[in-house]
Amino acid sequence: MIADCALLSAGLLESELFGYEKGAFTGAYTRKIGHFEVANGGTLFLDEIGDLPLEVQGKLLRAVQERVIFRVGGVDPIKVDTRIIAATNQDLEEKVRRKQFREDLYYRLNVVIIKVPPLRERKEDIPLLTTYFLNKYAARFQKKVEIKQEVYDAFCQYPWPGNVRELENLIQNLLIVSGGNAIRLKDLPTKILAQLRPSPAETVQSSYKELKRKVVADFTRDFLIAMLRKNRGNVSKTAREIRLRRTSLQRLMKRFGLRASDFRNLPL
Repeated sequence: MIADCALLSAGLLESELFGYEKGAFTGAYTRKIGHFEVANGGTLFLDEIGDLPLEVQGKLLRAVQERVIFRVGGVDPIKVDTRIIAATNQDLEEKVRRKQFREDLYYRLNVVIIKVPPLRERKEDIPLLTTYFLNKYAARFQKKVEIKQEVYDAFCQYPWPGNVRELENLIQNLLIVSGGNAIRLKDLPTKILAQLRPSPAETVQSSYKELKRKVVADFTRDFLIAMLRKNRGNVSKTAREIRLRRTSLQRLMKRFGLRASDFRNLPL
């Protein structure tokens, strides 16, 4: 089981982790089993543990320390035997010093530490991850697309501040807007191209107008992708939110090779 501690409010996260009883709150029409019970005898992965609200940390500590949970609205203790794996990109020791993370929970979780270096420090993984995400999303979008070597080289020069998630999101976006059977250097966003070391000839040949047009096009494409993803491909809703006529949005989508159907089953 996987629980993302950064996505939900304290109340919702507590319900997801520990479950709730019928009538525990408005809308609780039936009993719900939480992640701890579902993962009983197995493993529960707590992603972004550094974002876990303080009010939930105490209940998580009890579950880890005593192997007992209470459903929201419940009074009967439920024994669980669940292995916990937690991940974060934050400095938990610093959060403990700032009283933003419970010290006792930190030491309970801090049994075996596996530090994963940022993607920029393991460039040898970039081609492997790129190929993995390409195959994954090409199958989902039913496309046959290859990535040219020049793109792999560019990826290895980029620092990836968003790490693996940024790489995965980029591959998704490139596949969505790809109109051909290959992803080339010209298809990459400006932020990646800006990291490349151009030759003097290339620098001279790139006029101000050309660079400006490239930056504006990249921003427009990325903005449309983000809004269409947010609205699950609903063109009318997206047009209203960005204050464009539906026909104008459709023209932009056609220009950038965006299809509403590609966004309907994507994660937010």
